[in-house]
Parts: sequence; structure tokens; C-alpha cells
Amino acid sequence: MSKKLVAYFSASGTTARAAKDLAKAAGADLYEIKPAVPYTRADLNWQDKSSRSSVEMRDKSSRPALADTSANIAEYDTIFVGFPIWWYVAPTIINSFLEAYDFSGKKIVLFATSGGSGFGKAVAGLQPSAPGATIVEGALLNGRPNEAKLKAFADQY
Repeated sequence: MSKKLVAYFSASGTTARAAKDLAKAAGADLYEIKPAVPYTRADLNWQDKSSRSSVEMRDKSSRPALADTSANIAEYDTIFVGFPIWWYVAPTIINSFLEAYDFSGKKIVLFATSGGSGFGKAVAGLQPSAPGATIVEGALLNGRPNEAKLKAFADQY
């Protein structure tokens, strides 16, 4: 039986709720990916082209600083990585997280929350940040999937 971790970034709490539910259903450990500088409501205003999130997402090389790098990735075989979909991809802080650790030989399963868009090019945008890892598109966990659905999803990996 492999050891699993649910690592997530949540700007508004929606992805945090999904991650906590997934970790419970999967019997996995939980780790929050936190930015060194938390996002404010103004930072997340996607309609403002000068907002922090808009600026970061326009610059594919943007790597927001992490508050910590204390996840012990070496302990895990499968890492579920969750995030809100921003501009049809993962927020660049997910690249920051992946680049902070050695994921060689690990399976990374993506999950996300979204107001309406799918994963888009999330896997392609993240793969270069985790060389040697296998990244797979998992599932959108919008709403409140029940524990049985979450366990069935996690058990696939």
C-alpha cells in the first residue's frame, strides 16, 4: 500500500475544503502550499490586469515564493496536488511547489476546483517543473463530492 499526500493551494478556501475532504477519504496526509505573501482579495481580481494574480499568470516564468518547504515528499509514493484553475492552468505557485522538491519516481495526481473551466493545459504547464515524475490529470472536485466518490477517485492511484 502506497503512502499518499494531499498538497493544495487555496486562495479562497474552496480548494482547501476539497483537499481536506479528499485527504480524509483517501487516508492521506495533508499539506497546505502557502505563499510567502498571502493573496488579498485585490490580488485575486482577475478583471484587473494589474492585479497580482493577473501579472503572475501572464508571466509563465513567475514563481511566487513559498512560505515554507517543509513537506517531506520523500515519504510519499503518490502526491495529490490541488489548486484552483486560473486562466485554464494551475497558478504559478504550483510550479514553485514542484520545483522546491525532488519528485523523481513519484506519481502526481492533479485535482482542481473551477468556476467553469477544465484543466486546460495544466499537465503540460507543470510537467517541466517536476522532471522524473509522472503527472496525471485527476479530477475537478467542484461542489462537495461525497466521501465514497472521493475514496473511489483516490483509490485509482
